[in-house]
Amino acid sequence: MNPKTSALILGDLQNDFLHPDGAYGRAGQSHPSIAALPDRLAPLVRAARTRGVLIVATLFTLVPGRDGEPIMSPHLKTLRPFLAKGDFASGSWGQQLIDALAPADVTVEKVAYSAFHMSRLEWALRKCGIEHLFFTGIVTSGGVASTLRDAHVREFECTLISDGCAAFSDEVHRAAVEGLRPIGTISTVAEAIASIGNG
Repeated sequence: MNPKTSALILGDLQNDFLHPDGAYGRAGQSHPSIAALPDRLAPLVRAARTRGVLIVATLFTLVPGRDGEPIMSPHLKTLRPFLAKGDFASGSWGQQLIDALAPADVTVEKVAYSAFHMSRLEWALRKCGIEHLFFTGIVTSGGVASTLRDAHVREFECTLISDGCAAFSDEVHRAAVEGLRPIGTISTVAEAIASIGNG
């Protein structure tokens, strides 16, 4: 992992997803693998920060529309009917990167599965000279997979840190990892930490 050309992507590791007082926590929507991510990733984030690897947090955001109600796709409304006014709002506590992993060097608001869609992510990465992206976050089959595939199309080198990602089902997580093997390197947190030390 070359610190000058690598970025560690922290995908949607936000209070509203992970904290017990966040939107998903209040609705009882979690999974042990998701809950374990902050502690599992903290050593990697510390190592990356120490070596000067760019740390990028993508932050799922619900943009307020009429009467302050969040603009949501029909798909998301059906999938997560508990999401309400104020959840994942820009600048809110719920939208922010969870404390155990903060701060990030770059934060990017995202409004779709792919963090590249209608965002400044590619612009920021190119301006910072980034060529290789190391992906962590939630959920493996959604935002992580979509952003990694989008990065691949944009000719970034991609590495998925498989135990640094999670989904609401371990089976879905494993299937998503297998599906990404053709377009990226599969690594682990321990291997990524070692590669930073050797970079």
